[in-house]
Amino acid sequence: MTATTHRLYLDKQHPSAYKALVALSTEVQRIATAAGLDPLLIELLKIRISQINGCAFCLRLHTRDALKKGENPDRIAVLPGWEETGYFSDLDRAALRLSEAVTRVSDGHVSDEDYDAAAAILSPDQVSAVIWLTTVMNAFNRIAISSRYPVKD
Repeated sequence: MTATTHRLYLDKQHPSAYKALVALSTEVQRIATAAGLDPLLIELLKIRISQINGCAFCLRLHTRDALKKGENPDRIAVLPGWEETGYFSDLDRAALRLSEAVTRVSDGHVSDEDYDAAAAILSPDQVSAVIWLTTVMNAFNRIAISSRYPVKD
């Protein structure tokens, strides 16, 4: 992709707004951990959201983070096809399903079926944490994509 116009880096243009988003992300990470979501699952959710949104910058960042934390490379490799594999627990599947529904909200909102399926497995704190994680990650994706953060060797 060749940029034909100079893009503003939104984090640099309005650093106070970006700093507030980073603070929100830190709080959401704390909430997710306190709710009992595995740190590896949290990274997988960030990767899956970034896959759906096509955010190369965040994909590289969170794939590296997941690997550093000990994630199995095979789980990352099959993440787009998670429903067809045996790599993910029922809790992982519930979180992934809900996160995908929230990310794809323009495809018909978050259906009762998707929400109820998640709520049948996840605790209320976990449902909330997954939705907050998804909301924040979608915001970061949109910032990186709109700014065209570079992804190079």
